[in-house]
Amino acid sequence: MTRGVKLVIVCLLFVGLISACGVKSKEDVSSALNKKIEELKGYKVNAKMTIKTAEEPHVYEVEIWHKKPHYYRVLLKNDDRDQSQIILRNDDGVFVLTPALNKSFRFQSNWPQNSSQAYLYESLVQDILKDKEAKFEVGEKNYVFETKTNYQNNQMLPYQKIAFHKKNLTPSYVKVMDVDRNALVSVEFSNFESNPKFDKNAFEIEKTMSNAQVDIPVLAQSANKQFAVLYPLKEDLPEGVDLVQEKELNTDSGKRVVLTYGGEKSFTLIEELAEVSPVTSSEFVSGELVDLGFAVGALTDNSLTWTYNGVDYMLASNELTQKEMIAVARSVQSKSGK
Repeated sequence: MTRGVKLVIVCLLFVGLISACGVKSKEDVSSALNKKIEELKGYKVNAKMTIKTAEEPHVYEVEIWHKKPHYYRVLLKNDDRDQSQIILRNDDGVFVLTPALNKSFRFQSNWPQNSSQAYLYESLVQDILKDKEAKFEVGEKNYVFETKTNYQNNQMLPYQKIAFHKKNLTPSYVKVMDVDRNALVSVEFSNFESNPKFDKNAFEIEKTMSNAQVDIPVLAQSANKQFAVLYPLKEDLPEGVDLVQEKELNTDSGKRVVLTYGGEKSFTLIEELAEVSPVTSSEFVSGELVDLGFAVGALTDNSLTWTYNGVDYMLASNELTQKEMIAVARSVQSKSGK
């Protein structure tokens, strides 16, 4: 036997030994994830989402239900129970429910297909499959990918690190990162249940709203109808933009605060107490559903609206891009951003 033949045999034996030990390549794991998603009929999973801010981290509980082909129920809840919102998709469309206000909003949207979703299993797998340059590493307990994101504001959050449990390929954690690969949004998954049984009306608006209001009572409006004014963080404003005027107005529903920003670009931010509907109401929202992390908003070419902690916010500008509006809105969680 020649030396060359011996070398080939040794190499083949080495490759076989690696395969026998269960070492997986990026292609192997990607293919297995794709197969699992295709075979999965639905799932329930809980997650803890942490959003890093300049002041202190904000932590949210997320409960996700998915049933093929297009049924979704995503509950977003923080320590302040009044802030809970539910994203619901069924045969009638995409809805955002705010149980504490007794309101639901209908969007003309193809959510969740329109962008990355850090807490949806199939969205994470699709991001991996789309990114041919995705990085891959094998950890002690997880398979870990680093991919590009597909957010509307992906210039601010361009990368994500996604980990799956080796044992069953269910999601373990996600870290959404900035250009310097600092994790600004972290999601930790728990209690993954494959192919659960759902009640017939599990994704209906009325049933979802009534069930939510058992745990999240309708908000009682305060007698003085006051609220704390929140400001965008300075570091998240476009360069050369500052607060130039703050005006408080009295309305029938309480106070309204108008913040005017100017400089290189201008925009207006209006804040006022959200009205609680006496009966369950639903209205159509013009704009695309956008996930701000702490709340769900409606985005158009010139405005972004959302509700947070019982207060309605509207950001309007003819000069900011949509990505800039999203960046500013994400930072409106501070009382000291002036």
